[in-house]
Amino acid sequence: MIMRLDKLLAHYGIGTRKEVKNYIRKGLVKVNSQLIKKDDFKVDITKDIVEFNNQVIHYKPYIYIMLNKPAGCVSATKDNVHSTVIDFIKGYDNYELFPVGRLDKDTEGLMLLTNDGDLSHKLLSPSRKHSKLYYAKINSAIDESDVQKFKEGIYIDDYRCFPANLTIISSSQAESEVYIEIFEGKFHQIKRMVQALGKKVIYLKRIQIKSLKLDENLKTGQYRELTDHELFDLMKDL
Repeated sequence: MIMRLDKLLAHYGIGTRKEVKNYIRKGLVKVNSQLIKKDDFKVDITKDIVEFNNQVIHYKPYIYIMLNKPAGCVSATKDNVHSTVIDFIKGYDNYELFPVGRLDKDTEGLMLLTNDGDLSHKLLSPSRKHSKLYYAKINSAIDESDVQKFKEGIYIDDYRCFPANLTIISSSQAESEVYIEIFEGKFHQIKRMVQALGKKVIYLKRIQIKSLKLDENLKTGQYRELTDHELFDLMKDL
């Protein structure tokens, strides 16, 4: 991948494009041990060794971040009223991250943020039917007839959802705990599917997307980059 030297350094977080241009002209940047003073110098980020102030730059063109989304923030890059998932991510301002898909404002759990548009498109494409797993609390009893209705495809308005998996963890007249696995991403889908059963979701948390599981060590609002193994598994069969 070929990139301008000033753009690479700015994306890495060395400084603004203007600041980076000054650093290059002052002789603080080397490429393959050679001093470079042209800000439009082209580098191959897969081969060339770039140094700033004698420190090697390990540049990543794409970033993949797992966030344990708290309730109360929206799945957007900007919002004039509410905090967004992007507001929790620090130190990646130059990567222009965006959330892959969305979770409702009051839904918690696994949110993937990246600047990789191709991966986002493939993960969200309905035709690929990628799995998304949720933990939910329901305000009444759930039984095997409900499980069967999910398998057959719940109707929400005039739309019949893809067959989904409803697994009962516990059930009582007061409250039930379940896992719900869906293979698409309609607006408020799980809440509307449960509502179609005459019940209500009172708590919802996404715990897995495809092979990617929410890190149990991440508290709500915390995040980390995906490991190489997680990213490899996530990208398989996309």
